[in-house]
Amino acid sequence: MLAMALAALDSTIVSTAIPQIVGDLGGFSVFSWLFSGYLLAVTVTLPIYGKLSDTFGRKPVLIAGSILFLIGSALCASAWNMGALIAFRVVQGLGGGALQGTVQTLAADLYPLEERPKIQAKLSTVWAASSIAGPALGGLIAAYADWRWIFLINLPIGAVALWLIVRHLHEPERAAAGARGRTDWAGALAVFACGGVLLTALVQGGVAWGWLSAPSLALFAAGLALAAAVVVIERRAAEPILPGWVWRRRTIAAVNLALGALGLLMIAPTVFLPTYAQSVLGLAPIAAGFVLSVMTLSWPVSAAMSQHAYRRIGFRNTAIVGIGAAALLLFAFPLLPYPGQAWQPALIMLLLGAALGLFQLPLIVGVQSTVGWSERGTATASILFCRQIGQTLGAALFGAVANAVLTSRLGGAGSLDSVAHALEDPTSVADPERLRRAVDSAVDTVYVGAGCAAVIALLVLVFLAPRRFPVIGAKTPENGEKTGPTPRERPVNKPAE
Repeated sequence: MLAMALAALDSTIVSTAIPQIVGDLGGFSVFSWLFSGYLLAVTVTLPIYGKLSDTFGRKPVLIAGSILFLIGSALCASAWNMGALIAFRVVQGLGGGALQGTVQTLAADLYPLEERPKIQAKLSTVWAASSIAGPALGGLIAAYADWRWIFLINLPIGAVALWLIVRHLHEPERAAAGARGRTDWAGALAVFACGGVLLTALVQGGVAWGWLSAPSLALFAAGLALAAAVVVIERRAAEPILPGWVWRRRTIAAVNLALGALGLLMIAPTVFLPTYAQSVLGLAPIAAGFVLSVMTLSWPVSAAMSQHAYRRIGFRNTAIVGIGAAALLLFAFPLLPYPGQAWQPALIMLLLGAALGLFQLPLIVGVQSTVGWSERGTATASILFCRQIGQTLGAALFGAVANAVLTSRLGGAGSLDSVAHALEDPTSVADPERLRRAVDSAVDTVYVGAGCAAVIALLVLVFLAPRRFPVIGAKTPENGEKTGPTPRERPVNKPAE
């Protein structure tokens, strides 16, 4: 949980210190890469670390990732300009990918099926607490200390986490290095290059350059060429980084697609709701953050309680109930009165968190329970990777949708960010009410799009996911009897099929 807290805090703590960082280092035109660079590095390394943890074990990957993350943190604190800080944030992200995926895999390794919801809920609580505490802590450090302490604070926390992992994490002995097969380093490099190029195109498209501009077209073309190279390399590899069974197995493929849709729909509340709360409801930034944070309060509680549902009706049906409720809530958001009161969207977010807790955790626990130890890291990384890809796609897609609605309502070019900044000083615009209604319309449209993403996830579960997940080694409604070794009895060297 300490290792997870490092990655969770680092995704939120930097945001409130941006004015101080830019004021010290400059580079305002490229500061968004402080977030994009970290996101890219985490996303493209998830499948690589997943396969490495299946090959060499979780402990060495987690130790290496923690050390790399701490090195990146120390380098960020010593950055002398914005370019150096962005590069060091990428180094942090390279370590963060190991932390994010490996901790989730360890939760399934260390706890039997009946105990996993509790530990997964605790991990969800880490993310929830970080999403609330991160911006506040970053703001306090920037206001009363040097912004570099945002990164230096990682060092003592990381040192304690690293000591605990080295001292107390014990894994069964693995096969000798020669018996594991050759590591697919060519595939790892190809996956990293392909993911980096395509995600850069999605993150920067419509922001730094137009979607149909030469840079966008060149990046997409290069990404497609690299994707073809990945397919060729992975088909020839003895132990591929992205094995074909991840998509050939119906259960994992369905969950990958469903959680990709989850990443897509999550952009609506996490990115657009704070702007809505400040611009339309007129709330201060702290109050606007509370409207969003209530979702992170109900999510882990619902996730912990989900075990009572999936033990009776199964993983798939529990997830269907959750995503069905989430779709209704997302479609209900545009029905809120204008301008409305803060408790109304807050109530929807509270219920949405509960619905998504019922949706996500049963799918993660379900997939982890259908594979053996030697495949669990790859399977877990694949679903986290798809969720991250969904978030990146959602940011690009819904950003374009929101800006198109603003352009239609206001005439001429416009962006949600520029309108939101204009509303911070109503005396600077001739018709602030018109701007508020335009923002309201844009965010409503985004929520409708998020509702459509939820419907896609629902259809995937109904028509693609099997009714009963083929759980290994547990007597549950999914299989009715024990079909293999339990997590306590798992085979060391032989993959479970």
